[in-house]
This record gives sequence, structure tokens and C-alpha cells, in this order.
Amino acid sequence: MDVFYLFQVAMMGIVEGLTEFLPISSTGHLIVAAGVLGFRPPDKDTFIVSIQAGAILAVCWHYRSRILLVLENLFRPGIQRNLAVNTVVAFLPAALAGVLLAGFIQSRLFNPVTVASALVVGGIIILWVENRIERLGIQPRVAAMDDMAWRDALKVGCMQCFALIPGMSRSGATIIGGMLCGLSRQAATEFSFFLAIPTIFGATVYDLWKSRADLVEVNLPGLSIGFAVSFLSALVVVKWLLRFVAHNNFRGFGWYRIVFGLVVLGYCAFLP
Repeated sequence: MDVFYLFQVAMMGIVEGLTEFLPISSTGHLIVAAGVLGFRPPDKDTFIVSIQAGAILAVCWHYRSRILLVLENLFRPGIQRNLAVNTVVAFLPAALAGVLLAGFIQSRLFNPVTVASALVVGGIIILWVENRIERLGIQPRVAAMDDMAWRDALKVGCMQCFALIPGMSRSGATIIGGMLCGLSRQAATEFSFFLAIPTIFGATVYDLWKSRADLVEVNLPGLSIGFAVSFLSALVVVKWLLRFVAHNNFRGFGWYRIVFGLVVLGYCAFLP
């Protein structure tokens, strides 16, 4: 087994785990990381699916007790069923848009310039939303995830559609979009985590189905290492972010996106 390849898959797993649930775009960071590491294996698409699965498993593990509680009470009126309904309602807009626009997005938008531009625009939006909330003294209408109505979930789901643009960030679209729609930082962040479960799981199944003919060529040790590293690093991020949002805003992520996006744009400008 090539030691450098194992280093590459471990680093890609770390990048996925650290960025999937932060509002900074895992797609953008994976594209840049792959370029820096020279990561171009024949099973790259399957590998990306694998590390995304590792990240989503981290959320499932962190919320395992709540998920089991929801499943046990799925057919009983109450908070648990409402969360399940809200998650499904929020999942549908991006799922439908993704199926309809997948070809266009893959062929036209997956390039460094689009990703970098989306990073900058997303960063500006984060700063605008945070400044708007502070300047106007806006208090969240929905304090906790369990207080959400299905209409709130639908609004967040529509916001998630913007994440189909590479570099915009699924977490960024749902968390900042949720705050713009009246959710507290805590509620928006937690619901973003729950919404990630069907969203990333659905994308994983869809991508695996599309690349089913290539699955015989996968490097199982590499996939396993990437999956495990992504799971562990994502678990750390999920726990940290929940503590972070209790006492901090997202301005730092906004500035980071802008700087990172401008660096990528500058790099692209000097490419031959």
C-alpha cells in the first residue's frame, strides 16, 4: 500500500470532517485540498461519497439518543414526530432541485472560480446577516429547534437550495438562512445538523448509484481510512460548534470565507 496515498486519504478525510458542518463550504475545501495534495485516484468520486458518509455518521452518533426517541414516537403526536416532519419538509426542496439541476451543476459550476466566488459571496452574506441582527436588535422568533413549525422548516429547506452552488456551503445556507428566517443560532445550528442526515445520506446513495459500475475498482483500505478519519474529525466539530454558538456569532467564519475565496481567486488568476 502506497504510504503517500494513505496520507492523502487521511488528509482529505480530515478536511471533510472539519468543514462539512461549519459554514465555510466542504466542497470548496475538498477541491483545494485535492489540488494541493495532487489527489487524483480513479475512485475519487466514490472516495468523496465515503468521507461524506463518515461525516454524517458523526451526527447520527452524536444525536443517537434523540434519533432513537424520534423513531420510537414517529406515529405519536408530539415533539418527536414534529421534528421528523420538519426534517422531511426541509429536505424536499433541495432534493427536488438537486435531481433537476444535477447535470447542469456538475458540468458548469464545479470549477475553482465558481467555488471561490461563492465563498466570498457567502462570507459577505454572513457578515450582513450578523450585522443586521445586531444593528436592529432582532430577537429570534424561534428559540429552540423543538419550537419550529413546518413553515419554518420549509423556509430553511428553501434556503438549503442555495447550497447546490459549489462553495456556498450547506451548513452556511441552512444556519444563516435559518437565522434570517427567525431562528436562534442554537436552533438553526441544531436543525442544520438534523437536516444533514437525510440530505447527505440521500446524496450519498444517489452518487453511489450513479457510479455503481466503478465500485469494483475502489481501494477499500483507502476508503476505510478516509471514512474513519472523517467520522472522528466531524464528531469533534459537531460538539465544538454546539458550544461555540451558545456564546459567539458567525462573523469570524464570514471573514474567513472572504479571505479564503480571494486567495483561491488570486491563485486561479495566475494559472497558465
